[in-house]
Amino acid sequence: MKRIMLAAVAVTMMLPGITVSSADGGTLVIATTQKPRHLNPAVQSGIATAVPGTQIFATPVRFDENWNPQPYLAESWAFSDDGLALTLNLRKGATFHDGHPITSKDVAFSIETIKANHPFKTMFGPVEAVDTPDDHTAVLRLSAPHPALLLALSSALGVIIPEHIYGDGQDPKAHPRNSDTVGSGPFKLAEFKPGEHIILEKNENFFLEGYPKLDRIIIKNYKDVTSMVLAMDSGEVDMLPFLAGTRDIARLRKNASIEVTDQGYAAVGPLNWLAFNTKHEIFKDVRVRRAIAYAIDRDFIVNALHGGFSTAATGPVHPGSPFFAPDVESYDLDLAKAAALLDEAGYPAGSDGVRFSVELDYLPAFAEQQKNVAEYLRPQLKKVGIAVQLRASPDFPSWAKRVSSHEFELTMDIVFNWGDPVIGVHRTYVCSNIRQGVIWSNTQSYCNEEVDALLDAAGKEIDQAKRQTLYRQAQQIIVDEVPLAFLNTLPYHTAYNKTKIGNPPLSIWGAMAPLDKVTVQ
Repeated sequence: MKRIMLAAVAVTMMLPGITVSSADGGTLVIATTQKPRHLNPAVQSGIATAVPGTQIFATPVRFDENWNPQPYLAESWAFSDDGLALTLNLRKGATFHDGHPITSKDVAFSIETIKANHPFKTMFGPVEAVDTPDDHTAVLRLSAPHPALLLALSSALGVIIPEHIYGDGQDPKAHPRNSDTVGSGPFKLAEFKPGEHIILEKNENFFLEGYPKLDRIIIKNYKDVTSMVLAMDSGEVDMLPFLAGTRDIARLRKNASIEVTDQGYAAVGPLNWLAFNTKHEIFKDVRVRRAIAYAIDRDFIVNALHGGFSTAATGPVHPGSPFFAPDVESYDLDLAKAAALLDEAGYPAGSDGVRFSVELDYLPAFAEQQKNVAEYLRPQLKKVGIAVQLRASPDFPSWAKRVSSHEFELTMDIVFNWGDPVIGVHRTYVCSNIRQGVIWSNTQSYCNEEVDALLDAAGKEIDQAKRQTLYRQAQQIIVDEVPLAFLNTLPYHTAYNKTKIGNPPLSIWGAMAPLDKVTVQ
């Protein structure tokens, strides 16, 4: 039966655009330009892996659109009174796609694997051990209270992988089954052709009775955003998540059959920023970093470059987060102050008006958010005597290698908050995360022990009001010391065919959450 189904899909893929006959009825076609290296979110972060990975792998909990945790692979859970233990009660009868039962040992193995291999080291940092008193009970033992733990056990972050496959002693990051995955989620991997498509088929033995509603998901790769948007506009695909191009958003809104919504990104918290290598001879001086922050016109970026769809970013935490600090220095445009700071730092303007020259890298994708902003920064910073040379990377791996190896002066970047500061914010600023070869770590080489202490305390604080106070104190210091110049939020939207799609993914994780409830008419 599987062979027949795959043959039918293969014929479909040979057509100029993927089309789905009415007989299929349950096939959702998703458009993307993201090209995952593999499909195992336990050792890899990012949209490319998360969207298919959360269909293949289940997590202990899931979250709704109001930030409320919901049962998933764990039917219930409870924290101890002192906050130092979390007991997960797993569903009985749940199995991996190959029929092996899911046990508490798989939970323990998965958390151990994530801790050792995932770039988000703070996510499970306080988890010292996972006890497995029986097959359906996992007890996470903590060194300190960890209020972000349930978020870390959801969506693309806390996937449960099978020990009987990944526990064979091979490197999890390079494991051959990362591209031939076996999970326990609502969909099974049927075919993965990197750069072309991912085909997922219904898991008939999914542990939630009556789900998933879809028979199949096809994630189709497009070579560029323009062709992807055209495919959405023409009806070739059913859904386009993580749409950030403001002209593309405006275009698709004109299509009466398409709904374009910004719901579904509350936990993502995407920020666009300019990062400094604080070990560089020029940028180790905070006065230079502040000068550049004052020289940037964020209103121009938001309104002229982004058509008013993005918003100004002023700190490490996304404005949509309950931990956002609204009262930090906003670095409003002030060229005179920028020039004075550069003079004070010992960089007077030469006879040609130039104080010094720097190289600026940027992500090779997301032109509107990266290349276009970088091109704006070149003449803008020249106004205060800084000559900027743009250094384009041919692809993401080339850019990531430069930045993660700290071989840059300035770089543009897009980084997610990932729901809770413990998961997505700490990693950029804590001294212990200054690492070689790991992108989206503390690549700025920024280190302040007071910030470390505040973040550590906030990460353990169960009282929400006290957590907010601690995070706001940390943000005040970070913004004052400017390891990054914060630019804007990303205007992520999801476009979907509202005449066909029911129950679109609008939880806090959007399309990076299981699509078991989505329907296609």
